[in-house]
This record gives sequence, C-alpha cells and structure tokens, in this order.
Amino acid sequence: MLVNERGTGTSVMGAIEVRGLTRRFGSLTAVDQISFTVEGGCIFGLLGPNGAGKTTTISMLTTLLAPTEGSATVAGHDILHEKDAVRRNIGVVFQEPALDTSLTGRENLDFHAMMYGLTREVRDARIHEVLDLVELTEKAEILVQQYSGGMKRRLEIARGLIQHPQVLFLDEPTLGLDAQTRRRIWDYVKQLNRSKGVTIILTTHYMEEADYLCDRIAIIDAGRIVAMDTPARLKDLLGGDVISLQLNEEGHTFATYLQTLPWVKNVTSMDAHITLTVEMGESRVPEIVKLGQNHGVDVVSVSLRKPSLEDVFLQFTGRTIRDQEGGVMDHRRAIVTRKARR
Repeated sequence: MLVNERGTGTSVMGAIEVRGLTRRFGSLTAVDQISFTVEGGCIFGLLGPNGAGKTTTISMLTTLLAPTEGSATVAGHDILHEKDAVRRNIGVVFQEPALDTSLTGRENLDFHAMMYGLTREVRDARIHEVLDLVELTEKAEILVQQYSGGMKRRLEIARGLIQHPQVLFLDEPTLGLDAQTRRRIWDYVKQLNRSKGVTIILTTHYMEEADYLCDRIAIIDAGRIVAMDTPARLKDLLGGDVISLQLNEEGHTFATYLQTLPWVKNVTSMDAHITLTVEMGESRVPEIVKLGQNHGVDVVSVSLRKPSLEDVFLQFTGRTIRDQEGGVMDHRRAIVTRKARR
C-alpha cells in the first residue's frame, strides 16, 4: 500500500492532521484507521465509491460525528475538544442540498452570515464578494427555487465561503450535475483555491474530477486508504501502457498465463475482460492477440491507452470503482435489512 503522509506544500503544520481515525456503526466499520495530512493551500481528494467512508470521514472532520477511535485537527484545532474553534474556521458544502428555496440567493447568504455573527457592514461586503466569485451577482435577488442545479451548487459554495474559512469541505460537489455544469464547478473550485488560498478537501467518485482538481488524492475503499499521492504519481505507479481486452469467453486461464510473461507488469481479469499493463504497448498488441488464439480464446476488441486513476483503483482493489460501488452498497443494504428484522 502506498501512503505518503506529507504533501507538496511547505508548511510544517498541516491544515488537517488525521491519525488513526475510525468510526464504527455497530458491527460495521465505516472508517478504519485512516491517517493523512493535508497541507495548507492545497486541494485534497478522497476518491472512492459511494459507501466507502468518504462522507463519514468528512462528518468527523467537521465535528458532526464523533470518531470511535483516533484523532484529528482541522486548522490547528482538535475535532473533539475544540469543536467551536473548528467550526469557526471551516466552510462546508454538503452532498445533499441545504438551501432555503423560498428565499433569494442573497437572503440565503445573509442568513448564513448572521449565524456566524457577522455585522451588517461585513455581511454586505462578504456577500458581494462571494456572489461575484461564483458569478451569481445578477441572480442574487431571484428565489432559489428558480435556480438551476448548477446555480444552486455555486450558491452553496458561496455560502461555505461567507466567513472566510481556512478549510472548505466539499462533499460530492458535482453529484447529479451534467458534464458541462460539472466542469464549470471545477473551474470555480480551482479559481477559489488559487485566488484565495483556501485549503479544500473534497470527496468524489468521479475519476476525472479527482484528476483535474486535486493536488493529492487518497483512494479509499471499504473504509481504508489503499493508496495516496499526487494523481500523476499514482498513475506512474503502473508504468507503461494499459491494454484492455474483450474476449469471446471467460479469460481467467489466459490472464494467469499473461502474468508469467516478463514484459507484462500487471494483469486484472473480470469475466471476459482483461486489463494488463505493459511497456511499449503498441508493439505488443499483435503478439497478445496471437497468444490468445494459441490459448483458444478470441480477442473481440482491444484498446490501448495511458494509465488512468480508474486503472490505479483497479490495481489496488481488484475492481473498478463502479463495480466496487455496487458491492459496498449491497453489503450495507444487507446490514440494514438484518437490523430491521431484529
């Protein structure tokens, strides 16, 4: 397991320090002994399927949920013993919408700012600033119920910034948005990080989101961090090119044979699909097709590409993030069902 504790920043004290953080719900361990450091001013991603423990981790770091074991500090404050100080220094955009749709955009921001005790003068200045940042100034007096999904998400990000947080938590910030709107949100997040220097920790199950946004990524699976580094270094772990084969039948035997070849680095097999990492992939494709024929399997299709974060996830967990997502959720539904029957 690759786990780099330090990031690429220069500060000695991380904006977030997590050590052995664990959360159990009865017999289910949702987060299992995770440790990491987020340096000030960087974007850090928790990448994994739904049910992997990402939101539970965010809930503990934002003081909404007490850990079963372990410790953490956010903006230099202990999440158990300095909850109020933590809350004063963070902004949070939850996975589920939390706007009052019967109010205007400006009224939503004003109410939130009042909750933080900001004076009228400071509130007005901050509201003007964050509305301009997310390009909603012209929509400020419109009821939120008339906003599009992307506009609502941008308003929630603006609300999370209203008190000048040192750390901003984004829990699945683009969930349910179309591709074009998702990319615009990414650009807002990048701009925010660069212009304001806000440390951002986000959860996502979108590979391209983590790759585009994050300075460092922790891949989380079944409550555990299985790999952590920059996106580039994680992909470099695999090395070479990735060849994906679709066979005419189940290919575990052929996959086992491929693992014995000296020029094959990694092999993963799922039913009739094989993914392998090799050097000089383009020159190896014809040879692999011929080897398949010699082993009685036909290659229906073949693709060649550079390694992606999806390949990294597959390498460390043995499954794609989509397959893993279904498995985790099925397991959790089974636990809920058993509890309901008691």
